[in-house]
Amino acid sequence: MSKMLSLWFAVSSTVLMGATAVMISHNGWIAILLALLTVCNVGFGFVVKARSRRRNEGQAVK
Repeated sequence: MSKMLSLWFAVSSTVLMGATAVMISHNGWIAILLALLTVCNVGFGFVVKARSRRRNEGQAVK
């Protein structure tokens, strides 16, 4: 995974976590929605990282 893509996932996850923390005191339903979105964002970051690692390992072997 490129450094810019890693930075994007780190910053977007941090922003989503902060928004979730703020929404906990304002609206519980939006907080739950943001928490789910945060988990999906982090999970998608791991999926992208694993796919890019497999692609790079496959090119190195050939």
